[in-house]
Amino acid sequence: MAGDETRIPRDPADDATADAAAARREFATRRTGASLRHVGSFSLDPATTPGNVEHFIGAAQVPIGLAGPLLVDGEHAKGEFYVPMATTEGTLVASYNRGMKLVRAAGGVKTTVVDDGMQRAPAFIFDDARAARAFGEWLDVHIEEIRAAAEATTSVGRLERIERYPAGPAVFTRFVFTTGDAAGQNMTGKATAAACAWIHESYPGAAIRRFYLESNMATDKKHSQVNTLRTRGKRVVAEVMLPSALVESQMRTTTREMFGARLISNLGGLMAGSVNNGAHSANAIAAIFIATGQDVANVAESQSALVYGELRENGDYTYSITIPSLIVATYGGGTGLATQRECLELLDCYGPGKVRKLAEIIAATVLCGELSLGAAVVANEWVSSHDRLGRNRP
Repeated sequence: MAGDETRIPRDPADDATADAAAARREFATRRTGASLRHVGSFSLDPATTPGNVEHFIGAAQVPIGLAGPLLVDGEHAKGEFYVPMATTEGTLVASYNRGMKLVRAAGGVKTTVVDDGMQRAPAFIFDDARAARAFGEWLDVHIEEIRAAAEATTSVGRLERIERYPAGPAVFTRFVFTTGDAAGQNMTGKATAAACAWIHESYPGAAIRRFYLESNMATDKKHSQVNTLRTRGKRVVAEVMLPSALVESQMRTTTREMFGARLISNLGGLMAGSVNNGAHSANAIAAIFIATGQDVANVAESQSALVYGELRENGDYTYSITIPSLIVATYGGGTGLATQRECLELLDCYGPGKVRKLAEIIAATVLCGELSLGAAVVANEWVSSHDRLGRNRP
């Protein structure tokens, strides 16, 4: 691991070893003076990290709390679950636990996955709009050949459709795939690249001036309105009917007050230009993502949420939340790392055939947190709860 003194050491023969990690920690300590004693204390095998991290030095130990039981009446998740949540925010696990207690007494959360799709978004550039229009028509005629080229690169990915959005001399496309139990961004990138190569070779003449594999219209790791409307990842709905008396006894407020606050939240979010009319879906999603080995940057897309509330004539409260861009995996990526796999196994969500189950559990958890925080705000318990549970200062 020779090199100049400013270069991070690596072992070209085998860089995923305890010795290689120790050499990098020693290097970092020499260069910065920082102690990495805790970073260097970990139980995972460095040999399992290739494909997940480069220049491995250790692990970040994020506290994991357990919330539950969460009662779910889903098509893929049925029964009671104990949900691991990795966080450093005091009150978070307690708040979700409170919401889970409420919905369990109400009969559980009903969950439904209503759509599934992962995109890559090439743009094709032509001389003028007529040539761009002709290309769009050609895509329709040759969809089966394009599908064959894309699916030849993957054993589980399936090209469902190609969306088209013409603008001037350009055709912006979105290749929409299902990706099995993987999140699928890399899978769709590889498959779409193969499809674009076939298109570029097969399109008659030289009408395609150039193309870009990604036009930014897939909006990887960014919120977008197109994904709120069209889905990216799993589109999942969680809903519950809350009896008025139950809310009063457990949450120290009323359904009428909660519904009134919901109307104000809708208006406030609209005025602020928010992409989410809920309270804090990112809290649950980030905490479960960290615990279960998801790509945490996908919280940027996954936190988008659409909340609907309806006060019934008898005072009962119907509440639902739709998460249109929940990007999760139960196989591949970081899901196989030691602690992440254990957390998935805690939910019976590790491995093939489990991704929709995980999506339903996450959506149900999000709903519980929305209800708990919403009730705390209305009941004037929000600040006092944080004062009691959320302060950890040196």
